[in-house]
Amino acid sequence: MTRYLDLSSELARAVLAGELTPGAELPSVRVHAVANATTPATASRAYRHLAEHGVIVLEPRRRARVSPGGRAAARRLLAGRSVFRLAGSDDPAMGLVLRHLGDRVSMVPSRGSLHGLAAVAANTADGATVHLRHHTGVYNAPFARAVLRGRDPVLIHLWRREQGLLLPAGNPSGISDLRQMQGLRLAKRNPWTGTRVLLDHTLTTLGLDPDRVTGAEFDSHVEVALAVAVGAMDAGLAVRAVAADLDLDFLPVAWEDFDLVLPADALDAASPLVGAIQDPAIRSAITALHGYDLSRAGTIDHLTGEPARR
Repeated sequence: MTRYLDLSSELARAVLAGELTPGAELPSVRVHAVANATTPATASRAYRHLAEHGVIVLEPRRRARVSPGGRAAARRLLAGRSVFRLAGSDDPAMGLVLRHLGDRVSMVPSRGSLHGLAAVAANTADGATVHLRHHTGVYNAPFARAVLRGRDPVLIHLWRREQGLLLPAGNPSGISDLRQMQGLRLAKRNPWTGTRVLLDHTLTTLGLDPDRVTGAEFDSHVEVALAVAVGAMDAGLAVRAVAADLDLDFLPVAWEDFDLVLPADALDAASPLVGAIQDPAIRSAITALHGYDLSRAGTIDHLTGEPARR
């Protein structure tokens, strides 16, 4: 075993044993190198290795510290890497996170939040990204409780994101309200997605029959944006990030919680994903996409109590 792996394993064992608790600061790279009779480059590589596996958090001009999910991450690292199977919703920010994680996460084919939950229920996925509004107004938790009944459901908050109506640059049709979409071509997501659920709910709230609003169905937010940008559709519901990318006008509709639903026994395997969304560089990149709020990113809720009400 190379020296940096020796050092990272020693620190991981200290975290797992509770000698280093969440939030605890680690020595500087130089101090750690001297204490272990190695080079600063080797100590730095050990810290990066731990950060990549979610055990610690590295931030510019600050000491490395044990991450909130550090103990679970340390257990997973010491036991050997397992791949987290992820299903669920399409999201530009999640695409960014997954590119960073590489082969530590395996995508399970699914067509949105509802299919993702079904995959977790069938144990063909370890977790699912979802953004589903319950009729009580609560996002995601009621569905997690129902689908994972008896399996200790857990909700990891990833971020809030803004959805809205994408319109051609300059909004030539003068659309200011979804009620004006009757007779126009509206790009829709497929019926198993949280975005389609949001669209149908919004139209119904406005007194419109969703089935009477015409338009083709698309598999991703990017496809919706492209359809509007090339003029194939007059408008479409999608996240703000894709509107900014293609210089489209954006009419806000709703902010929604985007969460990871999983059973408690999959928490260890999810630790790289949790660690990634706490990485300052990744958080900065997501914020730069526009329409994301990461103020509660990484919050873990064990849904063992009574359902939340609003």
